[in-house]
Amino acid sequence: MDREQLGAALLAAGLPPESFQIPGVHTHDPLPTDFWFLRPGQPGTGWEVGAFERGKYDVRERFSSESDASAWLYRTLTGHDAPG
Repeated sequence: MDREQLGAALLAAGLPPESFQIPGVHTHDPLPTDFWFLRPGQPGTGWEVGAFERGKYDVRERFSSESDASAWLYRTLTGHDAPG
C-alpha cells in the first residue's frame, strides 16, 4: 500500500478526513488541532508516522519503506490490517 492508497483506504474505512494528513495526498488548511500523519523523513531516513497534537508533531514510528509506514498507520487508525 502506498500513501495514495492509504488515503483512499482510510476514507473508505469511515475515518473523518480531518483525522489524518498525508503530504501530497491529503492535507488541511487550516490545520485541525490534532490528527495522525505519514510523511517522508529527513533525506535517507525513510518515513515517519505519528500524531500532531496541540501544535506539535510527535513522531511515533519510523520506517524504511512507504508501504510499511502506510500499513502501520492504517492498522493504528482502524484496528485492522491494511487491505490487499
